[in-house]
Amino acid sequence: MNKKSVNLSFFKIKPSNISIYVTIILFVILFSIGSMRYDNFFTTQVFANLFIDNAYLIVVAVGETFAILTGGIDLSVGAMIAFVSMISADLLRKGVNPILVIAFVLLVGIIFGTVQGILIQKFKLHPWIVTLAGMFFARGSSYLISINSITIENATFTKISSLRIPIGFGSHISINVLVSLIVVAVSIYILKYTKFGRTIYAIGGNENSAMLMGLPVAKTKILVYTFSGFCSSLGGLLFTIYTLSGYGLHCNGMEMDAIAACVIGGVLLTGGVGSAIGPMFGVLTTGVIQSLIMFQGTLNSWWTKIAVGMLLFIFIALQRIVIIRNEKRKSVIS
Repeated sequence: MNKKSVNLSFFKIKPSNISIYVTIILFVILFSIGSMRYDNFFTTQVFANLFIDNAYLIVVAVGETFAILTGGIDLSVGAMIAFVSMISADLLRKGVNPILVIAFVLLVGIIFGTVQGILIQKFKLHPWIVTLAGMFFARGSSYLISINSITIENATFTKISSLRIPIGFGSHISINVLVSLIVVAVSIYILKYTKFGRTIYAIGGNENSAMLMGLPVAKTKILVYTFSGFCSSLGGLLFTIYTLSGYGLHCNGMEMDAIAACVIGGVLLTGGVGSAIGPMFGVLTTGVIQSLIMFQGTLNSWWTKIAVGMLLFIFIALQRIVIIRNEKRKSVIS
């Protein structure tokens, strides 16, 4: 064997990971453009603010990722944020202990997600229909509590909201950022190193094959929506801490932002392909686009939606190209 030969296998890129690498590269390019065009853009605090402002969405997008990986969807996540914010604000206004409030809203999310999972799996209902009904239920229930915005003045929530954790270079992050990064790290571990995670990919790849292999398909699908419900309630709690308010119109349409972050982050909408870190970069990419628009100063904020829409078209086309290439490769092998 020639000693001068170099093993290039380490540098091979899996076709399924192309979208993730493209997203990371796009994020770096956009941040670099902002750094070159605007003063004070290339700072650790601007970078940290991307996490601070979007920590709740990162958590929700991770939960959405689990649902999409199985070939499903969860449309109730945005409404759950509003529902959690209203429950939290109302209970705190009535003097309920903040720790009990936190535990209660997380339990609500878990139960809500589990019920949706049971309806989808046991009754063979389509995830779009079940989670759409869940979206209407959660949003409507918010208005049963109050039709007005409720300001949170609880000392514990206010203290958590104002807490700043130094990260050096005169910059800081919030407690919400730490929680979101922990959720991402735990989700990466679950998907990559556990039987539960491997079963999720198997279901998304081919549910019938997963059943024939003896995998616990029914249990896994229910737990996936349980986890998505937990993430949406946790995201709602982070959003409530971030805004210190509860309102039935909070995050109206945000489920589409979470789905967009998943697609931009390389999660295949048909299931079976993707990772938990991809949606995080999807959220950060949309966040840096919004920051660029804010620094520019003359553009309407709706340009963020236009840019995200264009990115969705591009990444959906990229996903389709990857699928076609994989199908051709399989046909050649067979």
